[in-house]
Amino acid sequence: MKTTLLKWIAVVGGACLATAVIHPRLAHSADHLDAPATKAEAAADINDVYTFTDSTNAVFAMTVSPAAAAGAKFSDAVQYVLHTQSAAAFGGGSNDVNVICTFNAAQVAQCWAGGEYATGDASSATGISSASGKLKVFAGLRADPFFFNLAGFKNAVSTVKGAASSLKFDAGCPQLTGETATVLANQLKTNPDGGGAPEDFFKNLNTLAIVAQIDLALVTKGGPVVSVWASTNRKP
Repeated sequence: MKTTLLKWIAVVGGACLATAVIHPRLAHSADHLDAPATKAEAAADINDVYTFTDSTNAVFAMTVSPAAAAGAKFSDAVQYVLHTQSAAAFGGGSNDVNVICTFNAAQVAQCWAGGEYATGDASSATGISSASGKLKVFAGLRADPFFFNLAGFKNAVSTVKGAASSLKFDAGCPQLTGETATVLANQLKTNPDGGGAPEDFFKNLNTLAIVAQIDLALVTKGGPVVSVWASTNRKP
């Protein structure tokens, strides 16, 4: 049974950079292929960044360690950071509030954010919480929530390559007719290997997830628009 990391996702981001606007816009991006040096240390290799909010809290999540196996651990030599900036309007602001987590060899977590601090075993269902309850963190192995129809994507790429000689390109992107675009869209929505519904390449893959719930007031001091990105940093 596939365990879902988040019930609903407002924003998907990845690599070491993702911009999430809690209000009023959304941004979408993802990263799952990295340079050899990055892939060499799976526990520092970021898959995606997710965020959503309610009237009281913001929830930020980053996933690391692609295709994590059972027993995968966070590195005790890496600092995991969810960076936020808040502003009154999109593109402004510099009110930084960062969620910073570190782990020791026994996987005891320490997390800081906006003057809040939580420590302990964050892999239980309840995670860990600061004394005030304004910061709560879960960190552990979860099913990868990202969805991607890899077979359909490869089929669409093959189609474009096969027709490349007859297509016009703008900055490397093919200019498609409505009919061609429909063909490609249908390929992306189906599974060419078996037909029917698209096949999720990530359905059997796990990842390490850090999920932080933080009081909304702590991350919106500069305004209701919050930019979010994640980084992993090796300790000196």
